[in-house]
Amino acid sequence: MPKSVYALVGADSFLQMEKLAEILREFPEDVQRIDADGERAELAEVLDELRSFAMFGGGKLVVIRNADAFLTRFREQLEKYLEHPSSSGSLVLRLASLPKNQRIYRSIAKVGQVEACDPPKAIELPRWIVARAKAMHQVVVTPDAARILADLIGDDMGRLDSELGKLALQSDKGRIDVADVEQGVAFQREQEMWDMTNEIAGGRTDEAVRRWRQLVQMDSSAEFRAVTWLGMWLEKVAQAMPMIRKGLNAASIGSTLRIWPRDLQEPFVQTARKLGETGLARALDLLVEVDHQSKTGVGDAAQNVERFLLTVGQEVGKP
Repeated sequence: MPKSVYALVGADSFLQMEKLAEILREFPEDVQRIDADGERAELAEVLDELRSFAMFGGGKLVVIRNADAFLTRFREQLEKYLEHPSSSGSLVLRLASLPKNQRIYRSIAKVGQVEACDPPKAIELPRWIVARAKAMHQVVVTPDAARILADLIGDDMGRLDSELGKLALQSDKGRIDVADVEQGVAFQREQEMWDMTNEIAGGRTDEAVRRWRQLVQMDSSAEFRAVTWLGMWLEKVAQAMPMIRKGLNAASIGSTLRIWPRDLQEPFVQTARKLGETGLARALDLLVEVDHQSKTGVGDAAQNVERFLLTVGQEVGKP
């Protein structure tokens, strides 16, 4: 029987969505679902939805994403609501955290359900991969292959599941071993991208450009995917800046930002240090310009990316 309230607690959105799918299965197929953003949702509107009956009688489910902000704004009112929750609607709060010593946690647990949505610990990740592959993709992953996947991807559960799906489709023997993982095009390309940026970190811009040209020759779509990938890379650099200022080491920063394999963490942090806040801002501006030029036909896309690499390489190489 559906609960009055659910709290999906954890940083991994994939695991939250998995739990949400389980919750939805508890409701009739014609349940009326309403989604809202916790940073903008108003309590009165949410409560009105919960207290009103669904138009077609299948029940109501109000899902609040980014619910930490919602909880901060309306904590006392929500605690009061949970003393006598509506019987016509259920509330789902997608939260990054919810300490057990808080009153709101106890209120939710009393009339509803709190679900942990945190990724497995690093030591448990290979076991999760093996179990997930068997249960959801009907394929066997060897322990060694699972360890390599865990090291390459880290605890990004959505991406792990996606890659397992791809590998399962490519497997014609119902089994994924080390060779299957190492031959996966996605892993090869990502490793090559990391290698390229690591050359910049080491002050070897010419080698970075050489790797880029080789990558374009092997995969013609690389020039169109590079801006997206480089944007994600710079976003991680931006996230690393405050951690560097706090004095965290490369292993801590790399693990937090899910930079795998581990031997890539030190070169990544080295690049972030060399770029600094000013260099990062210039690199972001240049990447936006490169993206615009490539999309509007100004210059060759591959050459635009090459220009970006050369410019960032000069920034990193400054004394």
